[in-house]
Amino acid sequence: MINKLMIFEKRIIRKISGPTRTDGGYWRSKTNQEINKILKGQNIIGFIKKQTLNWLGHVAQCTAKDNNVQKTKGWKPMSKRPIGRPEHFRKMTFWKI
Repeated sequence: MINKLMIFEKRIIRKISGPTRTDGGYWRSKTNQEINKILKGQNIIGFIKKQTLNWLGHVAQCTAKDNNVQKTKGWKPMSKRPIGRPEHFRKMTFWKI
């Protein structure tokens, strides 16, 4: 999954930055090394991890017991959901003539 995300990021940066004109007068796509120079060593994976840690820090700071964040963080489901479609869907008839 991480590899696919990095490939997608490079593809988008290639489209945004456009082609490069060479000395011979023809156009070519940017190489991975050129894209790494544009990104300056940063990638989407690091950004996602940083934002996730920022969000977890925010959730940890919410200490009020009546806060919705704390309620959902400590919530445990009562039981598992039943398998299959609900009963009222089975009783409905969609193809009435």
